[in-house]
Amino acid sequence: MKTLLKDLYNCFYTPPEFSEQKQEVEECHQALIKALEKPERRLVLRIMDAQSLMAEERSMDSFISGFEPAWQLSAELNQYEKERSVSRCTTKRSGALSMSGKEEAT
Repeated sequence: MKTLLKDLYNCFYTPPEFSEQKQEVEECHQALIKALEKPERRLVLRIMDAQSLMAEERSMDSFISGFEPAWQLSAELNQYEKERSVSRCTTKRSGALSMSGKEEAT
């Protein structure tokens, strides 16, 4: 089920651009590259990668968390429509029966 939800996420979710934020991140990254030695740069990159992964997982979790109640609501609405449809048919039939009963009495 999680694979299906991930496929739906990939199909329907369009991430925002964040152009300004991406530019700022890149500028800060370049400044850190100039200021830090190689081991520290690797550490910063690991932090950035971990944060990106967390943001991606959070986005997926948010989509799935919203999709599940929507799916349940859809199922409940479908059930309501079925019950309503059956109720209408029953009312129409009982009305037709009572009508024919009245006609026989007159």
